[in-house]
Amino acid sequence: MKLGCPKEIKPQEFRVGLTPGAVLEIVSHGHSVMIETNAGIGAGFTDDDYRAAGAAIIDTAAEIFATADMIVKVKEPQANERKMLREGQLLFTYLHLAPDPEQTRDLLASGCTAIAYETVTAPGGGLPLLAPMSEVAGRLAPQVGAWTLQKANGGRGVLLGGVPGVGPSKVLVIGGGVVGTHAAKIAAGMGADVTVLDRSLPRLRYLDDVFGGTFKNAYASAANTAELASQADMIIGAVLIPGAAAPKLISREQLSTLKPGAALVDVAIDQGGCFETSRATTHQDPIYDVDGIMHYCVANMPGAVARTSTIALGNATMPFVIALANKGWQQACADDAHLLNGLNIHAGKLTYAAVGEALGIDVVAPNLTLQSVA
Repeated sequence: MKLGCPKEIKPQEFRVGLTPGAVLEIVSHGHSVMIETNAGIGAGFTDDDYRAAGAAIIDTAAEIFATADMIVKVKEPQANERKMLREGQLLFTYLHLAPDPEQTRDLLASGCTAIAYETVTAPGGGLPLLAPMSEVAGRLAPQVGAWTLQKANGGRGVLLGGVPGVGPSKVLVIGGGVVGTHAAKIAAGMGADVTVLDRSLPRLRYLDDVFGGTFKNAYASAANTAELASQADMIIGAVLIPGAAAPKLISREQLSTLKPGAALVDVAIDQGGCFETSRATTHQDPIYDVDGIMHYCVANMPGAVARTSTIALGNATMPFVIALANKGWQQACADDAHLLNGLNIHAGKLTYAAVGEALGIDVVAPNLTLQSVA
C-alpha cells in the first residue's frame, strides 16, 4: 500500500501524522511512504530523518493526495485538503465531525473512507487513540489556565499555588476521565485547591481511592456544579461523549455568578465546547473575554508541545496503521470490531450514529455490509 503523510496546515499545528520510527516500521512491512517536505519540522523531525527511515520526500500535498492509497494525518482535513480526497481513498486522522457539518458534507461528497482516531475503541473500554492527546491536553490545561489568570491577560491576577500567607487558587475540573484526571493531578501539583466533578459514582470512588489526598471530588449535579463554579478561580471543562457534541456545562447566564476574571479552559472545544460561550481559538490568539470571564478555547492544544504529542500519538496509532496497510480497511475492520468503531464515513454514507444525531444526517450501520439504520 502507498501511504501518504501531508504537512498539517491548521494554524499553529506543528504535529505530524507519522514519525520516522513509524515510517521505518511501515516500510519493513513492504509498504511505501510519502512524506511532504518539512512535514515533521515542527516536531523536530527533518526530511533527512524520514529519508533515512525509507520515506520518499514529496514537494506538495497535492501529489500525496493524488497518489496515496491511505492518508495519515493528525487534524481533521481542512477545506482545500478535503477537495483533494477521492473515492476509495482511506483517511485515518482525528475528525471530530459532530460540531462540523461542513467537513462532514465534504467528506461524504468525496467518496472516501474515513476512520476517526477519536472513535476507535479498546477491548477494556476507553478510546486508545484519543487518550494520548487527552493526557497531553489535560496536563496542559492548568498550565495555560494559570497563564490566562495573569492580570496582564485579563485574569484575576492570582497565583495558582498561592504563597505562604496567601491561599491557593481554587480549580474546578468538570469531568473525571482521562483529561480531567491529568488536569487535576497537574493543578494539584502546582499547589491549587482542586475539586473534580463527575456523574459516575464508580469513577468518583476510583478517584477518591487513588487521589484522595491529592484533590477532592464531588458528584456533578447541577447544584454542585453551580456552587463550586461560583467559588472557582479556574474551571476546566473536560467532559467527552465519544463522537458526539459536548454537553454545555456552564451557561451564559451563569457567567454572572463567577468570580470576575475567572478562567474557563475548554478542553472539549474540538467537540463543540462544553461552555455555552465557548468558540474555538488558536495558539496565536488563544483567549477572549465574555462578561469579564476569560475563555481559553484552543482547538489543538497538544499542538503546542508538538514533539511530545507526535511521539505519544504515533505510539498509539502504529498498530492500527500497520493493520490497515497490511490487510486493507475492510479486512482490518472485520478482524477488529474496535477499529470498526472508528469508521465514520464510507462511500458517501455516514456510519457513526452520534454524528448523525448531532447533525440530522441519515446513518448506515458501521459494519462491512453497511445496511441502513436510518
